[in-house]
Amino acid sequence: MCGPRSLPRPRASPRCSSRALGPSRPASGRNRSTSRLVSRSPIGGMGRRPASGWAHAAERGNPRTRTVTSWVSDRMVVPCHAASSGPRQGQNDRASGALQASRRLRGGGPDMTTASVTRRRVILGSARAGLAAILAGGVAPLVLPRAALGGASRRGANGRLGVGIIGVGIHGRGHLKRALKNPGMQVVGVCDVDTTRRDAARATADEHYAKETPGYTGTRAFVDHRDLLAAPGLDAVFIVTPDHWHAHQVIDAARARKHIYVEKPLSHTLRDARAMADAVRAHGVTCQVGSQQRTEFSRRFIQAVEFVRNGRLGTLVSVQVGLPTSRVGPSAVACDLPEEPVEPGLDWDRWLGPAPARPYHSVLSPRGVHDHYPEWRLYREYSGGMVTDWGAHNLDIAQWGLDRDDSGPVLVEPPRVQHGHYGASLVYDHGVEVSHAGANGVMFTGEREWLFVARDRLVASRDDVLKELGEDATVRLPRPADHHADWLEAIETGRRPVCDVEVGARSAACCHLMNLAYWHGRAMRWDPAAWRFVDDAEADAWMDLPRRPGYERPVA
Repeated sequence: MCGPRSLPRPRASPRCSSRALGPSRPASGRNRSTSRLVSRSPIGGMGRRPASGWAHAAERGNPRTRTVTSWVSDRMVVPCHAASSGPRQGQNDRASGALQASRRLRGGGPDMTTASVTRRRVILGSARAGLAAILAGGVAPLVLPRAALGGASRRGANGRLGVGIIGVGIHGRGHLKRALKNPGMQVVGVCDVDTTRRDAARATADEHYAKETPGYTGTRAFVDHRDLLAAPGLDAVFIVTPDHWHAHQVIDAARARKHIYVEKPLSHTLRDARAMADAVRAHGVTCQVGSQQRTEFSRRFIQAVEFVRNGRLGTLVSVQVGLPTSRVGPSAVACDLPEEPVEPGLDWDRWLGPAPARPYHSVLSPRGVHDHYPEWRLYREYSGGMVTDWGAHNLDIAQWGLDRDDSGPVLVEPPRVQHGHYGASLVYDHGVEVSHAGANGVMFTGEREWLFVARDRLVASRDDVLKELGEDATVRLPRPADHHADWLEAIETGRRPVCDVEVGARSAACCHLMNLAYWHGRAMRWDPAAWRFVDDAEADAWMDLPRRPGYERPVA
């Protein structure tokens, strides 16, 4: 599902141009025309085609996978590759066994090294040893050995994946509706601390299944997520709750051997992220993190990352990540909301969970069914503001473009302006700096060219940067129908989803590191292999938050 927009909802970013977004450079006389959106047209057979099971059903059920958006300049068209519009004729989408789709998960690519930054040479040099340990296989295998680990089953007893939804607010209802439309899933239960939302979600599921089974009332409703995890017929869960609850629910689900789709950002703290990734690996379940820019939005982000990693920009120099803001700024603040009376039907103590006890306020959890994103995400006790809420999208794409999914930055620096709200940066082992700046999206700048990608555009300094890749491309990324389909195929085949828990943990770490630089106003060295700060006990203490008694983080 799409991530929540900023609060208040941000205005659409202005259409990009080489003058607005391009790095300062002398005019060269080359064609600087930018691309523009012109059409939507069906294209079949250009993407990965799930051949059976839930992934196939997910693709059939999503009409958005049957259209693509093309970008055109005065000389060329770049199609955003689409998945096929449906199953191969005569193929049984209930067939057992592995999917016949392409399983190319990650490609190699040109080494995007750059000249060392003098003032960082010692830090970056010492980081390479840690990176080597990661690349040698010390952190996470590409494919989990589920059989060896005694992991979760891949199918329900009736051939459908039995799923539950934990958190049925606006985002959770979206996952619920998509699950109900997918013939490869069976919604067996819903969970929420709000009685009105919980009962409405159960009624939605029952009404859907009653179309085939009159009088159906089989969907169960729960207040405690642990009761849902123990429900008969449950194989997997969607976790769509405030960030401060994610660690408890992901670890509990992994221990119960249930597959997991957890909304982004994966975690509320650095310690939470590591604990969740370790739990998922220990119990052999499939976990997809909801950073869906890796699969959706006409695949603009997939194309952008392929162009970058295939060397279209030349040696990469820098990355700018733009994030929306909110009424309190891009980062979270301490919660100082006044007390309001709690209406009957909300378990407020359970909503707080591990967070500090405080009085109720409707800004944090509006009662009942509504169609807006609550503002708990603006407060440190529950989230990290737009830096985590949208950083889990755009910083995630920066990580992907840098080919650092299993690593991360080695240095975080605060803004150069004291108490600044923008300008914090992450520095990687090869010297590339990722800074918080610019329009909402991701700007990759190389020695020769630049490229900017957002949900509604993909533009570059020259037209030929965006030419379709040829057969000699060294990096080809997967093109699933959507984020749900990728998760379902990963469950069925046992391979790693495109944004698995390790990827999500490391993207979340980028967000948390940036927030710490804003909150504490100083630079910190980070060891992505050891998952700790370098010779910095004070910063190590910032990796976690205290929890209320009775809500300690579960042990994997």
